[in-house]
Amino acid sequence: MTCQVLVTKEDNWYVAKDIASGVASQGHDISSALENLKEAVELYYEDSTDIPSPVPAFLTTLEVSAHAF
Repeated sequence: MTCQVLVTKEDNWYVAKDIASGVASQGHDISSALENLKEAVELYYEDSTDIPSPVPAFLTTLEVSAHAF
């Protein structure tokens, strides 16, 4: 199973969140956050027979004028 993961930084923590399930975990670095998330997602789906299909997605950037705020 492949998970799409969003990683953000909050204070001194990196937070990794699986988009499909909403399961999140954290770590002091990105690697730790992802490893912790892997364990959490595996536990989440451990007894589940309803594993979602990956949602096609992409990440991009968009420039907006600072004057719009």
